[in-house]
Amino acid sequence: MEHHKFEGEIDNITPAQLEFIKNVIEEEGFKDSKVTFEAVGAAGDNYAASVKRIIVEGENGNLTMIAKIAPTHEIVRKTLSAPLMFNNEYLMYKEVLPKLLSLQKQAEIPEKDQLRFPKCYGASVDAPNEVILIEDLKPSGFGMQDRLKPLADEYVKSVLRNLAIYHSLSYVLKNKEPETYNYYRDNLGDMWGAMANKRPEELTYFRQIEAASLKMLDNIEHQNIMRHKVSEIVARAAKMSKFENGSRYAVIQHGDCWTNNVMFKFEDDTLQQSILIDYQLCKNSSPANDILYLIFNCTDHETRVKNFYDWLDYYHTELDKSLSNYGLKSNYVYPRDQLDADVKRYGKLAFGCAVITLGVLNLNPEEARKLQRAFASPNTDDVVAALADVNADTLALTKKRLSELVESFVAFGLL
Repeated sequence: MEHHKFEGEIDNITPAQLEFIKNVIEEEGFKDSKVTFEAVGAAGDNYAASVKRIIVEGENGNLTMIAKIAPTHEIVRKTLSAPLMFNNEYLMYKEVLPKLLSLQKQAEIPEKDQLRFPKCYGASVDAPNEVILIEDLKPSGFGMQDRLKPLADEYVKSVLRNLAIYHSLSYVLKNKEPETYNYYRDNLGDMWGAMANKRPEELTYFRQIEAASLKMLDNIEHQNIMRHKVSEIVARAAKMSKFENGSRYAVIQHGDCWTNNVMFKFEDDTLQQSILIDYQLCKNSSPANDILYLIFNCTDHETRVKNFYDWLDYYHTELDKSLSNYGLKSNYVYPRDQLDADVKRYGKLAFGCAVITLGVLNLNPEEARKLQRAFASPNTDDVVAALADVNADTLALTKKRLSELVESFVAFGLL
C-alpha cells in the first residue's frame, strides 16, 4: 500500500511515520485497504502529541486505531520534552504494562477486576519520527468527559480504584522481581529531573507563571501562600524524585492523571468503569503524587471539601484489596499513615503543579491553538503571553479555580 492511498488528516505526519503506520496495518492483516486519518479531539485536548484516529477498511473487516504522532519541530520537541515522553510511553506499552498484565494473569485475577489499558499495535521511537499506535476505545463504549467540567465523586472513585490497582502491581513486582522493577525505574525518564539540569534563564517560565497567578489573586493571604510554590517547583520536584529513588514505598506513577487522560464507560447512564490512557509521564514516585494530581486538577473546591478524606480512605481500601490477591498486606507494603504523611509531604509540589496546569486546562479551543503555536517560539515569553491572552469567561474561570485551589490546600493543611 503506497502513501498516496492514505486519506484525510495526514499533513503533519512525516513519510517515516506513514511508512511505520503502513507496516503495522499490513502486520494486522490488512493489505490494499482504504485508510482514513481523522483528527481526535479539539485543540487543548492534547499538547505533547498530535492524535489521529486511523480507520482501516479491508475486504475481511475493519480496524480503528489511535495514533499518537510526535511533533517534529525542534523547539516544540524541546519545550514539550517530546523525546522523553515518547520513550516513556514506548517502554510502558512495550514492556511495563504487559508485565503488569502477566502478574494479574498469574494470580488468576478475573478479567473484570484486572487493570485494563489500551492494546498497543506498534510503537517507534526513532527521533524525530516517534509514533505510537494504540487501541481505539470508542468502539468498546468508552468516551471522554468535558475537560472544562469538574469530575463528580463517582468518577473520582472509579479513577482512584484504577490507580490503586495500578500502584499495587508495582508493589507486587517489587516483591516478586525487584530487579525488573529497578530496570523500569531506571529507564523511565523524569521530566522534572531533566529540567533541573537546565540553565536558570531557561526556567523563567515558572517565575512568569507565578507572577501572572499572583495578579489573579485578590486576597493578600492567598498571594503570600502562592509565593515560591511555582517559581521553585523544578528544584522541589527534583529533590522529591531523588528521595523517591531510595524509597520502599515508591511506585511507577501514572504522572498525568487528569480528565482527558481517562476514558469512562456507561451503561444506561450508570458509570461502569474507567480506563487510564497516556503513559508519557510515568516514573518512580509516591502514590500520593497521582492521587493529589487527580483530585486537584479534576475536581472543584466544593466536591473536594465533601469527599477528600473519604477519597483517601477509598483509595487505601482498594489498594489493600488488590494487594491481598497476591498475598500482600497494605499495612506492611504501604501503611495508611504513610499515605497520609506522603500526601502532606507532596502538598507544596502538588499545589505548584496544579497552578501550572490550571491555566492550560481552562483554555477554550481557540485559546489552546494560540498556545500550541507559541510552543514553536524560542522565547518562553510567547507561551506566557498566550496563556494570558484569554477571553473574559476563561479569565473568570481561572481566577475562581485558582482561589478555590488555595482554599482547598489550606483547608486540608497541605501547605
